[in-house]
Amino acid sequence: MFDIRPVAYVIGLLVAILGAMMFLPLLVDLAEGRGEWHVFLETGVLTMFCGGMIALACANGVKEHLTLQQTFLLTTGVWVALPFFGALPFVLGATEASFTDAYFEAMSGMTTTGSTVFTQLETLPKGLLLWRGLLQWSGGIGVIVMAMVFLPELRVGGMQIFRSEAFDTMGKILPRATQIASSISTIYVSLTLACTACYLIVGMNAFDATVHAMTTVSTGGFANYDASFGTFSGPAEYIASVFMILAALPFVRYVQMVGGNRFAVFQDIQARGFLWVIGVLTVCTAVALLWIFPHHPEQAVREALFNITSIISGTGYASVDYMQWGPVLVTMFFYIGLIGGCAGSTACSVKIFRYQLLFAAVRVQLKRIVSPHGVFVTRYDGRPVAQDVLRSVMTFFVFFVVSLGVFAVALSLTGLDFITSVSGAATALANVGPGLGDMIGPAGNFAGLGDTAKWILCFAMLAGRLELMAVYVLFTLRFWQD
Repeated sequence: MFDIRPVAYVIGLLVAILGAMMFLPLLVDLAEGRGEWHVFLETGVLTMFCGGMIALACANGVKEHLTLQQTFLLTTGVWVALPFFGALPFVLGATEASFTDAYFEAMSGMTTTGSTVFTQLETLPKGLLLWRGLLQWSGGIGVIVMAMVFLPELRVGGMQIFRSEAFDTMGKILPRATQIASSISTIYVSLTLACTACYLIVGMNAFDATVHAMTTVSTGGFANYDASFGTFSGPAEYIASVFMILAALPFVRYVQMVGGNRFAVFQDIQARGFLWVIGVLTVCTAVALLWIFPHHPEQAVREALFNITSIISGTGYASVDYMQWGPVLVTMFFYIGLIGGCAGSTACSVKIFRYQLLFAAVRVQLKRIVSPHGVFVTRYDGRPVAQDVLRSVMTFFVFFVVSLGVFAVALSLTGLDFITSVSGAATALANVGPGLGDMIGPAGNFAGLGDTAKWILCFAMLAGRLELMAVYVLFTLRFWQD
């Protein structure tokens, strides 16, 4: 019989921790003096109580090792339960959001998507703005742990190729998750503090610098202003670009750098490919801006670098309305959102390594066609790639494309136009943030969508963040059979 207690125990603990985090925005609201602090007091106590009771009730079922079924359920359950409780401050707070809007905002935060349904952000209490940043920041570090521990074990989307780099987690998921989380926490916090300091140096106030550092390093993209990052310009855009890139690189390489390998990041084929793609796209976009619009060269490079980095890393900041850049560049922005950063980072979408494996497999197949009797082996970073890894990657690509089509059709059935449906499905599934068009583009938000469309997008954000298969497998009968 399936034992849910080990899963519920971990989820309960994480819910209780989430409740404890609510006391940080409580302190900020007290300092601001707008009388909103009681919202976080109530929701914090309620969340801690519920999480504690769940963990206490299931404590007698805790085991050192989780079964494969329990691991799949835990991976998805965490990302369903935490947004539920994370939505409470939005329902009871100054936004007075419906549960649909609140859950959408919390899911967008925890999955580091960055799509928002709130407007007039400048008028919201600082506690709620900080809470949005905390949701993304905690979701970012959770994504790293998931990518380095759980997904390689679950053989999801080719992630098993990184099993050896995830500290050999086979069969020891919970203990190793704690060990890995502690190993990367210092680096994650250090990047956040460094980003905050840099934002302060270029003129941001302490609150904006803190919140935007959280949403930059988590590649989440929630901003404190309706204009997103367009409120800031110049040096702040360069700083954001640097830290978005750093956050989209494999965190395990930073651990190795701290351990003495100073060139670990540059020795990673993923990292090199990611940096190369950003460089090429930035140059092409800057040249196009100079050719089409009367841009100053520095402005063209800055806007190209910032917005390209923001979209490809899945952060979703926007410093300008790039919908005005013309159909060619707008189409390019749609496709680069489907590239993503590196595995084992806070970045999202398909990920660079899958494209590298796909191109390597295609290259080998072409060689076999030319030389039918030759022996060719698909290699990644100089190492042979197992067939199960290639099958997993190919399956991921197929399911990603099919899922994109299904979500787009589902959105269109709610009455949305073609551009909004397709770009909305893509931005949710790839966890990018802004879509295309007047409604959900970089100058808009998701407030105008119907409740049905928002729930569809919530499921798409969840599936995309957990690499599709970890969610879809829960809907198969075989999964629930003993």
